[in-house]
Amino acid sequence: MEDVFLPIIIVGMLFIGLPWVILHYMTKWKTAATITTDDEVLLEELYNLAKRLDERMDTVERLVATDDPDFTPARRLIADQEKDNQQLRELEQLIAEKKGTRS
Repeated sequence: MEDVFLPIIIVGMLFIGLPWVILHYMTKWKTAATITTDDEVLLEELYNLAKRLDERMDTVERLVATDDPDFTPARRLIADQEKDNQQLRELEQLIAEKKGTRS
C-alpha cells in the first residue's frame, strides 16, 4: 500500500507544489519591486524639503560671509555648477513627467 502512495505524493509535489511555490514567489517579487503612490508623494515632499533647506543654507552662508571675511563654506552641491545640477535636473524632469507636464 505504501508503494502506491509514495509515487502519488512525489508526482503531486512536482506538478502542484513546485509550480505553486515558484508562482507564489514570482508574484511576491513583482509586487515588491514597485513603488507605491504614497512613496512617490513622500519622495517628492522630501525632495522639495531638501531644496528649501539648501536655499536656507545658501542664505546662512551668505550672512556668515558678510560678517566674517575669512569664512569659507564647506564643499557641498553648489547650485551654479553644471555638474552638480545635472542629477537634480534629471530628477525634476522625472517628477514633471510623472505629473504629466514637461519642464
